[in-house]
Amino acid sequence: MDVRRAFEWNRVHIPGAVHIPLEELSGRCPELPDDRPLITFRTGGIRSAGAANLLAEKGFYAVDMNWGPVDRRAAGKPLISR
Repeated sequence: MDVRRAFEWNRVHIPGAVHIPLEELSGRCPELPDDRPLITFRTGGIRSAGAANLLAEKGFYAVDMNWGPVDRRAAGKPLISR
């Protein structure tokens, strides 16, 4: 789950990722599956850790990936650009 802002997502994102900005996450929890782990990521900073904590408080099993598109590009993995 990519928790970056819309302009960041629109610039580049990881194929297959679900985009829910951190600011919207609490209100959109009913959309999320509760039968599997949720993995959060971002470009830098602490947004994904905050997202994982918020999800855990709401009863989800969530893990902060602690990396994002920049790291994926550095590893030579594909990204979607617009």
